[in-house]
Amino acid sequence: MLIRQVAALPYRIDGSVNNDVMILLVTSRDTGRWVLPKGNLMVGIAPHRAAAREAEEEAGVRGTIARKPLGRFPYRKWRSSKRFEMAKVDVFALKVGKELERWKERGQRERRWFSRDDAAGMVDEPELRILIRSAKLT
Repeated sequence: MLIRQVAALPYRIDGSVNNDVMILLVTSRDTGRWVLPKGNLMVGIAPHRAAAREAEEEAGVRGTIARKPLGRFPYRKWRSSKRFEMAKVDVFALKVGKELERWKERGQRERRWFSRDDAAGMVDEPELRILIRSAKLT
């Protein structure tokens, strides 16, 4: 069975002379690896809005979310049934406007800003690495 999910790619422009793009990643609750805020599609909620909600709940950020996905990536999701299932994740750019001091999963995850190249190097999924490096973010 293929699981469909949505993710936000939270980013900001650092304001330096180079106007470098910075990417926000969070740790997963189960393994502690660096990931994008993501979750399942929500009934009655547009995919881009569901991605924005995941970013607020998991990373404590709000901003402007793109309506169309930047792309998608597959990964193997570990299920509570002690087996892996394949998931496909649509990724939506989220230009961060506000970082919250308190959010739903604050005590369960770490959030950290990375340069684009560092963020790409921190995630496990090869297709997500490519997406982070090539995304048109402004």
